[in-house]
Amino acid sequence: MNDTSIHQFNVETLEGEEISLSEYKDKVLLIVNTASQCGFTPQLHDLAALKDEFNGQDFEILAFPSNDFGGQEPLEGEELIAFCKREGANYPVFEKIRVRGPYAHPLYQFFADRKKNGNVKSVPRWNFHKFLVDKAGVVTDFFYPFTKPTSGKIRKKISRLLSRK
Repeated sequence: MNDTSIHQFNVETLEGEEISLSEYKDKVLLIVNTASQCGFTPQLHDLAALKDEFNGQDFEILAFPSNDFGGQEPLEGEELIAFCKREGANYPVFEKIRVRGPYAHPLYQFFADRKKNGNVKSVPRWNFHKFLVDKAGVVTDFFYPFTKPTSGKIRKKISRLLSRK
């Protein structure tokens, strides 16, 4: 397996099941750290719209709730599942994780280290920081929280990655 691929990591679903990110091989991914009580929380609807726009294509959004910024994700377990459903999440939402600092999830440590991932060095500074990953699991870009998921910039880059063989 390619060491610069996210496919080497395991993550836990909200239901407590561990899965390998290799399950998303051959898909373009937008990976986002989310929070239910953030000024950017309306982006959950934008993420759903983006998922709908690319429906039927090899594209997926992976959401990772995090309480790292201002305590804006107080929800756990069933409450978090219910919130995501109410907000129309039509994409996988995983267990709440740390996304920065020494206790960050290994996936986010990988995003923060260009030597490991080969392309970017980016640590989320707030909720709704986005990472774009190609079909081979390689991180190709990142977007700050103020960049809406439905922005032309993100949509064009997703389209470009989807059109690659």
